[in-house]
Amino acid sequence: MAAGRPSGALGLTMKEAISGLDAATYKPHALHDLAQDWPETNCYTDLWIEVLQALGVAPQAMLGFTLRQDFEGDQFTFFKTPLEDLEELFGISVGELAIFDDLEKHIATQATRGRLVLVEVDAFFLPDTREVSYRSSHSKTTIGVNGIDLVAKRLTYFHNAGYFELEAEDYEGLFAMFRHARAGGHLFPYAEFAKIPANVRRPSRPLCEKILARHLKNRPELNPFRSWQKHIVAEVEDLRSRPEGYFHVYAFNTLRQAGANFALLATHLEWLDATGYSREVMAAKEISQNAKSMQFQLARALARRKTQALYESVTPMADAWDRLMLALESRSDIPQAA
Repeated sequence: MAAGRPSGALGLTMKEAISGLDAATYKPHALHDLAQDWPETNCYTDLWIEVLQALGVAPQAMLGFTLRQDFEGDQFTFFKTPLEDLEELFGISVGELAIFDDLEKHIATQATRGRLVLVEVDAFFLPDTREVSYRSSHSKTTIGVNGIDLVAKRLTYFHNAGYFELEAEDYEGLFAMFRHARAGGHLFPYAEFAKIPANVRRPSRPLCEKILARHLKNRPELNPFRSWQKHIVAEVEDLRSRPEGYFHVYAFNTLRQAGANFALLATHLEWLDATGYSREVMAAKEISQNAKSMQFQLARALARRKTQALYESVTPMADAWDRLMLALESRSDIPQAA
């Protein structure tokens, strides 16, 4: 889909950055199919997967950055597409949106100019999070607002693995805290706007491999799984003293971020050349699958009060990471990063 720039004064019609989308009939990208190891990864990366699909380009092209996944001492990297990669690959530039007026007006102004607004909101008011947080719990998440109607109070947005619509009470609830911010009652949200060119680039394999080489050069110095392995037993013992729901928070920030990251790396390498990168794809998938299995092992270990075995469960992922990096380093067809 091309970026659309509807005409008309603010508030008279729906303003859309990307025209022609229908939340009722939208089909998520194959990367979000339920057959995947991780049908959802994290809100920011999932959002861009769907935005790029809506623009008619392959989101697999952007995923070379997953080589830089690391253990950060208390969590695995919340992996996000580097903004410089989006610009180099697709010609999409992203910058911070200053919020100093009503957020709705800022969104409408940007949508009229063909720009998508990415903003942190409370998932409590997002109807696509039913059975997770909708009208039940408060959590921060990022949505990509594509369309807004200031009069009908309707919003269309990318979030996680799809494209959705909200209106009425959800619209009012979503923006209420931002109106308080303008009045001095809360902090303004962090927001970005994406400038979408009229003709979005379709990146070539050589360009993708050039970026892949850059990320390979800047990968973690130490095996992130061996780094995590030193902490795993103590972290799991700490889980025992936490509320029951904390398990899911911990698993999201460790096993899901690690596993989903390498699942996406596998899809990137398959997209480049499934046969040529077969060894690397196999190693990346092994990390993903072991991380998924370890979620169940972790739950059982907590229930049975047996955590020491989890230390050994990390070893296959650490070994696969070593094989993956060695295989990529040994290739002669990946250009040398500057």
